Amino acid sequence: MAFVNYGSREVNCKVVYCGPGLSGKTTNIQQIHARVDPATRGKLISLTAGTGRTLFFDFLPLELGNVRGFKTRFHLFTVPGQVLYRQSRKLILRNADGIVFVADSQVERLEANLESLESLEAALGEQDQSLLGLPVALQYNKRDLPQAVPLPDLDAALNPHRLPSFPACALKGEGVLETLKGLATLVLTNVRKK
Repeated sequence: MAFVNYGSREVNCKVVYCGPGLSGKTTNIQQIHARVDPATRGKLISLTAGTGRTLFFDFLPLELGNVRGFKTRFHLFTVPGQVLYRQSRKLILRNADGIVFVADSQVERLEANLESLESLEAALGEQDQSLLGLPVALQYNKRDLPQAVPLPDLDAALNPHRLPSFPACALKGEGVLETLKGLATLVLTNVRKK
């Protein structure tokens, strides 16, 4: 849940990037870190294995400037996609204000995407949340690969709730900021309602 401090006129929101292992969650955060003004971002913190895979989380604080007179900060987290780290995901998802689900567009990863979505929904359910109760955006990553599933087919398989979706190639930085901006709009609209 967003933390609003009326005395200092600050809003802090937590955004969590979820998805199957190797879908591009960490790459998204790295691209955001590389592409935004250094004055608006904090230090990128990653807890990774020797292979570069996320062990626990990545974290990037990001200032969005003033929104309706409030200094607005987003705290971006990734969660490990591997099944082994299910408890870590649940902990990091706690009190999330928004979620970006990073799906791997490759045809051979469709089942992993579905399993990861089911795991996400189960974790949210344990916290009395749901995909429909939070601002959520889907990012269809790796659109540049030749075996990428066509967007309408991915949407049919992964997006029955018709959540906002964004095509991307995180390695090239394509669609990364668009996804974040789309979700940020949803999160801030939700905070304003509450």
